[in-house]
Amino acid sequence: MKRVHVYISGRVQGVCFRAMTQQTALNLKLTGWVRNMDDGRVEALLEGEDAAVDQMVVWCKTGPPAARVDDIEIIEKPYMGNMRSFHISYS
Repeated sequence: MKRVHVYISGRVQGVCFRAMTQQTALNLKLTGWVRNMDDGRVEALLEGEDAAVDQMVVWCKTGPPAARVDDIEIIEKPYMGNMRSFHISYS
């Protein structure tokens, strides 16, 4: 099991990045959250099976069709198993 925190830069707001991230994460049976940041990036916390998290990170490097990902920062964290779903955070 794996947990990663990702920061995605580029044209990632206003292009359905959060909604598509949530849909993809749920399809991969991941837990966590995704949100827009004030500086224009998208931030996500992903947790689940190693292969599913790795697949989600690969997806984040491209995102939905209207997005343009310029950079992604990936920070591995200790697996906690304390989240039960994947949601869009508005805070």
